[in-house]
Amino acid sequence: VEKKLTGLVGKAIQDFGMIKDGDRVLVGLSGGKDSLSLLHILLALQKRAPIQFDVGACTVDPQTPEFDPSPLKAYLKTLGVPYFYESHGIMQQAACSMENNSICSFCSRMKRGILYTVCERERYTTLALGQHLDDQAESLFMSAFHNGQLRTMKANYQAVEHPVRIIRPLNYVREVTTREYALLRNLPIIDENCPGCFESPQERARIKTLLASQEQIFPDLYAKLLKSMLPLMAADCADAEAPILVTLKKSNTSSPHVLLG
Repeated sequence: VEKKLTGLVGKAIQDFGMIKDGDRVLVGLSGGKDSLSLLHILLALQKRAPIQFDVGACTVDPQTPEFDPSPLKAYLKTLGVPYFYESHGIMQQAACSMENNSICSFCSRMKRGILYTVCERERYTTLALGQHLDDQAESLFMSAFHNGQLRTMKANYQAVEHPVRIIRPLNYVREVTTREYALLRNLPIIDENCPGCFESPQERARIKTLLASQEQIFPDLYAKLLKSMLPLMAADCADAEAPILVTLKKSNTSSPHVLLG
């Protein structure tokens, strides 16, 4: 499983030119199986790649009792990875600031803004996110069904008004592969039960179920979907996932939210 995952991530990085010599890559680490798997694979590739690049990680804690990513602090210290733990009352802000927006969307934009700010503050050039091939396919159908547009998430693009590139090295990876890898490595997965997700099933879950049913009929469904999505992943675009920026404290080596392994 590790060899397969490393090969797919390496190919995506090469195909889309995601990481260049001298890049400083910050992994958006939620504590889920996908972001933890991505972090480990990037660290493995870092040791064998013909180029030099740095790897760090950042977790955004939205301060809700249903989601506690704090155990990641000790784990990241054992890996010796520069780690930034940002705790913000996102759920409380959502109750006060939301305007015709879902809590999930608000939280996602807030987290992205915090990640951008950490990249700039700590001088990371690249933000690596853990969306995989299943996520890409689901986004394609959600965009088509709800917006009448053929769009999905970009593989490698420059954020608007921020000196940060966003990359998605798991673009070629199926979700089942990250699940198998996480179990194999016994990764410390953090369960997330968002209190803002009251509808059941959520729209993404409905699309996931739809695609699963079609995959039973067409076993090579995701290979065909990947082929069809490649131009959409590669197309240059503005940062449609507009973040909500917040002011963070200036970092230093003694700061409590920075853990250097």
